[in-house]
Amino acid sequence: MSENCTHDCSTCGVDCPSRNADQQPDFSAPANPNSHVKKVIGVVSGKGGVGKSLVTSLMSALMRRRGHSVAILDADVTGPSIPKVFGVKSQLMGSDEGIYPAVSSTGVKLVSLNLLLNNETDPVVWRGPVIAGTVKQFWTDVMWGDVDFMFVDMPPGTGDVPLTVFQSLPLDGILIVTSPQELVGMIVEKAANMATMMNIPVLGIVENMSYFVCDQCGKEHRIFGESHVEEIAERYGVENIARLPIDPAIAAACDTGNVEMLLAPWLEDMAAALERL
Repeated sequence: MSENCTHDCSTCGVDCPSRNADQQPDFSAPANPNSHVKKVIGVVSGKGGVGKSLVTSLMSALMRRRGHSVAILDADVTGPSIPKVFGVKSQLMGSDEGIYPAVSSTGVKLVSLNLLLNNETDPVVWRGPVIAGTVKQFWTDVMWGDVDFMFVDMPPGTGDVPLTVFQSLPLDGILIVTSPQELVGMIVEKAANMATMMNIPVLGIVENMSYFVCDQCGKEHRIFGESHVEEIAERYGVENIARLPIDPAIAAACDTGNVEMLLAPWLEDMAAALERL
């Protein structure tokens, strides 16, 4: 500590070790010069298989129908499913200025590692740091153009890739995807706590596979147990929640690459909340 230190870093002009120790390293990555992205929304989950990519796809298609320019950065490098549900198979092209994103039938811009592979079933057997670096390059090297809302489909958990996205991309907030099981709810809280640690707001919670509507009697059945989404939302002060049903039509649309044809009325309120950002 300098002998001229005033013990108040906000007014002191001395460059001493104490001041440097308080400074946090800046891991933010610059966007490609040809990218102008207004809002970046991460879509996360505490564990796999709860429908994170489904929510990413439905929200993107819905925001596109509402008149916004939309993009998806598929950060789930080892398990990419975004190109398939949108029916996009063309490989990404580039120039000296960067990589051009693929574009779906309704105009959603997409970048996924599966669009760089010779065969979509080729496995990606990479170490965590390499995967995280690839995700960062999707932000820095892709010429996204003008985008109102970018959704980042993250792999489950709180490992290298979510940490890279939280630190490197200018996230405006995250959507957390869960399912009704109490165990999943507990794991989802880890993702919420990570967001809190990184000062990233939780904009909403989406509970997938929340209920099934019988086509005979019209009654809702809670196949995976009672919902816990309201409890989690209240605990973290999250105002926006949504529940997606178990519906064979959703699975069929994803399997055939027609996710953009689903209207997704369950997410309309969530879309309106994002527009108010």
